[in-house]
Amino acid sequence: MDELPDWIRIARQQSKWQGQTRPTFATPPGPGQVSVWDFPRPPRLVQDTREVVVHWGEVEVARTHRAVLVLETSHPPSVYLPWDDVAKHLLEAAGGGSFCEWKGPATYWSLVSSESRLPRVAWSYPKPLAGAEILADCVAFYPANLNCQIDGARVRHQPGGFYGGWITPELVGPFKGEPGSEHW
Repeated sequence: MDELPDWIRIARQQSKWQGQTRPTFATPPGPGQVSVWDFPRPPRLVQDTREVVVHWGEVEVARTHRAVLVLETSHPPSVYLPWDDVAKHLLEAAGGGSFCEWKGPATYWSLVSSESRLPRVAWSYPKPLAGAEILADCVAFYPANLNCQIDGARVRHQPGGFYGGWITPELVGPFKGEPGSEHW
């Protein structure tokens, strides 16, 4: 997609906060901390070599040292894992989709086993927009109902029902999705 449609360009311009300055309500980071308000918009995609592990109960769903983090203003990073490092047999297309003005059309996935199902717990961008091509061969998981860890530290899920960021101990917010963040 060489020329972006007007509606995508307009959507990209909606955010007041773009990572150049922190709002007054942002928590100042202390030593060893990172403010999500310093992340840029458009988001920056970075490779991360820390060990990332995802468990569904006792079942290991993924383990990698090749994650891609999406760093976007006001959001804890979304963590994308290479499909090659994921137990693909546990995932089933969930139907439906959404569209991100930075990453493109998303596909949703459910975790399934003979005993249980966890609907729409993951998403991917099989045909991402320019600038997000690295995500084409990756999948991300909502950590709310999973045990997700980065270098052994269990992550917390981003507030709200839509966002999939992973909150690690070094991050400070507030985070998009918290009450009152509807207009950020």
